[in-house]
Amino acid sequence: MDFDDLDIAAQDSLQELKKEIQAADPATLRLLMTEARTFNAWQDKTVAVETLDQVYQIMKMGPTSGNCCPARLVFLTSKAAKERLQPALKPNNVDKTMSAPVTVIIAYDVEFWQYAERMFPQNPAVQLAFKDNPAGAETAAFRNGSLQGAYFIVAARAVGLDCGPMSGFDNTMVDEAFFAETMFRSNFLCNIGYGDASKTFKRLPRLDFDVACQVL
Repeated sequence: MDFDDLDIAAQDSLQELKKEIQAADPATLRLLMTEARTFNAWQDKTVAVETLDQVYQIMKMGPTSGNCCPARLVFLTSKAAKERLQPALKPNNVDKTMSAPVTVIIAYDVEFWQYAERMFPQNPAVQLAFKDNPAGAETAAFRNGSLQGAYFIVAARAVGLDCGPMSGFDNTMVDEAFFAETMFRSNFLCNIGYGDASKTFKRLPRLDFDVACQVL
């Protein structure tokens, strides 16, 4: 079976799935978005490595331009790993991060194009064009890595985890501590685990459709 055959098979499979599921059910929407909350306090419950792998297997299927998939994840689960991160954190982010079962560094690979033959076999030149365009590679990696970071949050919620995404840290310090020998760059952090719902803040408002959106 060649690449075109695989593509046709995937399209047929998607069409069959869409016949079965027209839209997400209300409970799923509540779990993933409408009732999901940002957590800053955590239950004393570990997250299995198998669960982390499950999150990644879901996350990786989200779309990126030219299938560049630049996101790189570092899961900090040990006290020693957290202590490497701690100096880079702003004071108000220390306690909630050190107490989280897992802190994830959501990073991106500026040299994502190295995997062009594998990731975009029908036209590797699309990705390889970034090899001699470092500014463009940085922009593409950051943009698509940010998309994948959002997919990560949705995927984590989908398997029953709670999330506490955050900025509030020194990117340069994180890159020096964890990515010194790579072309990876940190984007944002996300604490994950099983949240303590009794310590969540009141939900903040969101902009209405007519304020945030235009239909032209």
